[in-house]
Amino acid sequence: MPPTGREVLRSRVQELLEKNPVMVFSKSYCPYCDRVKELFTSLGKEYFALELDQCDDGSSIQEVLHEMTGQKTVPNVFVNKTHVGGCDKTLQAHQDGTLQKLLDNNSVTYDYDLIVIGGGSGGLACSKEASALGKKVMVLDFVVPTPMGSSWGLGGTCVNVGCIPKKLMHQAALLGQALKDSRKFGWEYDEQVKHNWETMRDNIQNYIGSLNWGYRVALRDKNVRYENAYGEFVEPHKIKATNKRGKESFFTGEKFVIATGERPRYLNIPGDKEYCITSFFYDEDYILTCRCDYINVPTTVFTPMEYGCCGYSEEKAIEIFGEETLEVYHTLFWPLGMPYPGGDNNTCFAKIICNKLDNDRVIGFHVLGPNAGEITQGFGAAMKCGLTKEKLDETIGIHPTCAETFTTMEVTKSSGGDITQKGC
Repeated sequence: MPPTGREVLRSRVQELLEKNPVMVFSKSYCPYCDRVKELFTSLGKEYFALELDQCDDGSSIQEVLHEMTGQKTVPNVFVNKTHVGGCDKTLQAHQDGTLQKLLDNNSVTYDYDLIVIGGGSGGLACSKEASALGKKVMVLDFVVPTPMGSSWGLGGTCVNVGCIPKKLMHQAALLGQALKDSRKFGWEYDEQVKHNWETMRDNIQNYIGSLNWGYRVALRDKNVRYENAYGEFVEPHKIKATNKRGKESFFTGEKFVIATGERPRYLNIPGDKEYCITSFFYDEDYILTCRCDYINVPTTVFTPMEYGCCGYSEEKAIEIFGEETLEVYHTLFWPLGMPYPGGDNNTCFAKIICNKLDNDRVIGFHVLGPNAGEITQGFGAAMKCGLTKEKLDETIGIHPTCAETFTTMEVTKSSGGDITQKGC
C-alpha cells in the first residue's frame, strides 16, 4: 500500500532531523522562536529553521510534531535528533548545561535512542510511546521454547499463553455446561454432543496468531524496528541479538528498557513437564505500573464457577487490623436461572470485610459465582473511591443479578446468623 499523507510528512520530519544537528520548527513572526534562534547564534551553532507559516503544509507538519512530541506550539527544537522542547525548555537546558552536552560534536552516537528487550504489553507500549516522541526505537523479543518445544509470537505471556487463551478456554467450558443446563429449560436435542480439543486449540491459536500479526504491524506503523532475537548485554550500551537460527547481530543504544516478564516454574514432580499446561497468570498492567496500589488489585480465578476478590482476605485483615476492629458480612446465594428454576439456592457465596474504625470502609471483597470477574472489576473501582457499607446499603440493586447481593447483606459473621437463602 502507498504511504498515507501523514506518513509522508512524518518521514519528511525524520529526514530533517537526520540531516540537521540543530533543527528548529519555527514561525517567522513568533518572538519566542526568535529568542531560540538568537541563542544558537550566540553559541556559534548553525541551525536550520523551517518556518511553518511559510510552508503550504505547515499546519499539517505541526500536527505531526504534536503527535511525535506531545508539544503543540513553536518553537519546537531538536538537537542531534533529541527533542529539547519549546523556548522555555531550550533556555532552561542552556542554563543547566544539558543543551551544551547535546550540542557537543564529540558526543557518542548510538544505533538507537532506545532498545526494549521484551515484546509483552509493557515493552510494546513503551516502544510505541518512545517512537511517538521522536525516538529511534528497536524491540527485541524472543521466546525460549518450553521443555515440550513450544514457543509463541509477539505479545507476551498474556496474549499467547496467559489471559487470552485462558479466558477463551474458560468460555469453552461455560458453553459445555450451558449445553447440559439447557435441557432443564426445555431444550431437546438427540444428536450426541462431544468436545473436540483439537478444534478448540486450533481456533484459539489462529486468533492469537492474528493478534501477533497485529502487534507487528503496529510496530511497523510506529517506525519501531522489531527483531525476533534473544538479547544479551555485552557492553553497557551494546547488546548481542541472537535469532532462532543462531545468527548473531550487535546493536548499540543510548537507553534500554528490560521488560522480559516471567516464566512459569515447574512443580518438580513426575510428569510436570510432560503433561502440564503451564502459564504465568498475572495482570501485566499492575506489575508494570511504579505508583500501583498492590492491596486493592481486583483478581479473578476463571473456573466455570468464578471466584473474584479485591483487597484483603479475612485472615490477612485480622492479622493487620485485629479481629475486634472488623465486621464481616456474608451470605450464600444462587443466581436466578442457573442451572434451572427451583434449584439449590446456596451454592454461590459473597463476603465483604469492613473496618469499623474507618467508617465501615470495605477493605475486602469476595464473590464466588458466575461472572465474578465482571462484578469484581466494578467493585474494585468503588473500593479505590473509599466504598463503605453505608454506601452499599444505599445503593439500589438491579434485580435479578448476582451483584445486587452486595446491596442487601445483613448477616455478620460474628452474629452466627443463618446465611442460607430460601428464594430470590
